[in-house]
Amino acid sequence: MRYSDFKVPHVFIFLFWIILFCSALSYIIPSGSFEREKRVINKIEQNMVVPGSYSEIPKHVSVKGVIIGDNRSGFAAPNSMFSVLTSIPRGLAQSATLIFFIFILGAVFSLIVETKTIHAFLSELIRRFNNYPTVLFFLIYLTISTGSAFMGIYIELLPLIPILMLLGEQNGYDRMFGFALGVVPVYVGWSTATTNPFTVQIAQQIAELPIGSGMGLRFVIFGLGILIGFTYIMRYGYRVKKKKAALTETGQEGAEVPIREIEHEDLTKKHIAILIVLLIGYAIILGSVQFMGWGLVEMSAGFLAIGIAVIFISGWSGDKAMEIFSNGLKSMIIPALIVGVARGISVVMIDSQIMDSILYYFSNVLASQSKSVAVSGMLVFQSFLNFFIPSASGQALVSMPLMTPLSDLLGFSRQIAVLAYVFGDGFSNIVIPTNGILMAMLGIGKIAFEKWLKFVFPLFVILMGLALITIILSVYIGYE
Repeated sequence: MRYSDFKVPHVFIFLFWIILFCSALSYIIPSGSFEREKRVINKIEQNMVVPGSYSEIPKHVSVKGVIIGDNRSGFAAPNSMFSVLTSIPRGLAQSATLIFFIFILGAVFSLIVETKTIHAFLSELIRRFNNYPTVLFFLIYLTISTGSAFMGIYIELLPLIPILMLLGEQNGYDRMFGFALGVVPVYVGWSTATTNPFTVQIAQQIAELPIGSGMGLRFVIFGLGILIGFTYIMRYGYRVKKKKAALTETGQEGAEVPIREIEHEDLTKKHIAILIVLLIGYAIILGSVQFMGWGLVEMSAGFLAIGIAVIFISGWSGDKAMEIFSNGLKSMIIPALIVGVARGISVVMIDSQIMDSILYYFSNVLASQSKSVAVSGMLVFQSFLNFFIPSASGQALVSMPLMTPLSDLLGFSRQIAVLAYVFGDGFSNIVIPTNGILMAMLGIGKIAFEKWLKFVFPLFVILMGLALITIILSVYIGYE
């Protein structure tokens, strides 16, 4: 079969196959667990893995257990056929807050789109940067990647994806160009994590390092990542325009059907008022996340407040506003549910108690290698772990208590263990289907996963190469 004939199945089917695969592993991989202890990190009590405390747990396998489950005290139970099915609703329940947040985003964004504010703003941007579109794209890319690297802005950028896709199309590119302009800088910034409070700061606290230490090297990689990512996107855009021009010359259709036609819209006082509400509200939400500890519930409330203000400014009747709001909710059904279904993967692994076993065996393999091989293995391990635990903070709590003493044993700085975690968690996010936010982004942009993978995989290889070179060099330069 040719590569071009390969097609990833529907995302729900794809994720269900992964759940089945992980469930099958529960019969093959020994079950076991580490002891946990409670510590306070960032003023939050969290359960931490105790290094060296791993113990294997015998499995109990029976016909009843294979079908509906058969739990016995002191034994681990492989996943049953019934638990595979329950993992999906349980994953949805565990992701409820995030799912509702995505619903609210879609509904509020639908209200804003209906006011034509975005159309008017895009028309103004296009007019002002008509002769300098690359400058506009770079400023957008730099802003997004900086926010992600320094403040951990990530899911908050979901509403921008449709806007950037429209902007890309309006400038003669395709949907993928605009989508990449929003998604690539998010992950480049997140992966270099200059001061990201959700990754590097948590990892440094667990590793008992000063918060913010080692920033210089991460900042250099941040700059290189910006240049690599933006150059990659613009090279792709150049090829798109060249292809469209060639098709036009031969009399063929050279452009895709746009996701939404942008008609010229004058920027009125009403549009400006809505835009001001959106920018101020957005800034308050982001600031509150960083400095007041807001979570998804509070963020959802913040976006609801923006939506109410938009309804008030627009002058719509209640019935019309709720019709638009409901349509926005409907558009988010698939992206929101993807997040919950993806969570089912970790549910089956935790239920069967094979997650800690995977951690244990990997850490043992790395401990027996040379420094260069071991540190490279740590990067690979973190990337692998991210497939099963796509939560950055959750991954830090599981792996850093193991990687920290491992770095001591191998004789290199704990800062390198943090760097391996940051790179491994970050760059792999751009390609793994278990990353619920990525899948939600693809759902919002109506981009097939296999099409995105084909586009972004070469960039992923380049960025991972940069990470690998950096982390090996960090051993020899005495990075601390």
